[in-house]
Amino acid sequence: MKYLTKEWYELCQWTGLHFGMRVHKSAYVRDEALYLRLYKRKEKELVRQRRGIYDVDPRFMLEQDGVQLVALDKWSLDGDEISEEDTMVYHISSEERDRIQQLIAAYDARPPFDEVKCKEEFSEIQEWGYKEAFHKLPDELSSRIADMRVFALGYCTREVLRELKQLSKENKKRMMLVMDEYGQAQQAENIPEHIRSQFRFHDCRVTELTSGKQIVMRLDTQGGFTNSNKVTFDAVDEIIRQDEHILGSYWIYNELYRTDCGYEVHILFSGEGMPELIIRCADIVVEQE
Repeated sequence: MKYLTKEWYELCQWTGLHFGMRVHKSAYVRDEALYLRLYKRKEKELVRQRRGIYDVDPRFMLEQDGVQLVALDKWSLDGDEISEEDTMVYHISSEERDRIQQLIAAYDARPPFDEVKCKEEFSEIQEWGYKEAFHKLPDELSSRIADMRVFALGYCTREVLRELKQLSKENKKRMMLVMDEYGQAQQAENIPEHIRSQFRFHDCRVTELTSGKQIVMRLDTQGGFTNSNKVTFDAVDEIIRQDEHILGSYWIYNELYRTDCGYEVHILFSGEGMPELIIRCADIVVEQE
């Protein structure tokens, strides 16, 4: 990748360093009692949220059957009368009703909520947040955080929060600068529209990847932005880079470049090590199987 690199992707994750952070007047010093008190508070919040989700009865979805809907462009906040032709009655399909009944059966047979497991998950989340904080913050800022455990719980001093906001702003500016350069560079490439417009594979999972003079990639497009699930790179001239762990990872970004003999394709995937694939080929065929 020339623009949307792993480093750029990481920078994207650091544009909201202040999100969810709250000022705590006692965060200026390391205090074990404060940490334990805040830990229990956050743990209790997570247990309550998870229990609430666990106890949502799917029968509420059946209540949507027969509901009268109004077209969004006909909705009026001024109290104007809505004509009958601007409404429709929603009816649950038999397939959807069967799916809901299966959810209801699973709900009725579910075991008691596992609070112990939930607390274990919270502990793992906090351990990850603690390590991640050291990774994403500059050393100079980290050195002024009295207790990184308290920071990982979402609390900091007023001065640290101010710096987090400024750092997030700077990171976003750098991120957008690269994004603009990428957009200009891609527009300058003489890529046929039928290829450019079909490269919409963000969040599609790689289910198959063959090698050779013809590389075929099959994708699970559920959660993606396309129904096209097969990409064929014909007459592959060179595999410049092919990292491990592409299979099973998610396609997140791509860059397309024109060459004398066809195309140079750069793809960045999310997953273990954030693998990349860079190849040169004569043609690209996108299709739905």
